[in-house]
Amino acid sequence: MAARRQFSARFDASIVDRLERRAARLQLSKSQLAERYVDEGMRMEAHPGIVFRDGPSGRRAGLTAGPDVWEVIGVLQASEHSGEAAVVATAEWATLTVDQVRTAIRYYADFPDEVDERIRRNVDDADEAEARWRREQLVTA
Repeated sequence: MAARRQFSARFDASIVDRLERRAARLQLSKSQLAERYVDEGMRMEAHPGIVFRDGPSGRRAGLTAGPDVWEVIGVLQASEHSGEAAVVATAEWATLTVDQVRTAIRYYADFPDEVDERIRRNVDDADEAEARWRREQLVTA
């Protein structure tokens, strides 16, 4: 876990009120939610075309008008091509532009552990689903 440091800031009262309401809905502290917003805002500023979204598997980075970054990188890594050919093949397969694929690559280059963990969890979930399906097939055989 990364070291924690104290940081103090003053915000407009209406922003603090909104932060408190949102944090309560999400069952987070104001500090946790403010930290998330600052981190994500800095990431989005450094990586135009990246947004963050919630879903069943948690909060993750995605392309503004496209899939999650981990999905793009998973396709790229599974490509039989390398270099620019892999970028083009990924764009074609995922119906994305080459620029969108490059946006995902740039984000991945800065946050590989985060994206790799998403890919690993997806593989684990798929393996678990297949194993369950195979057990069910044995019951009906």
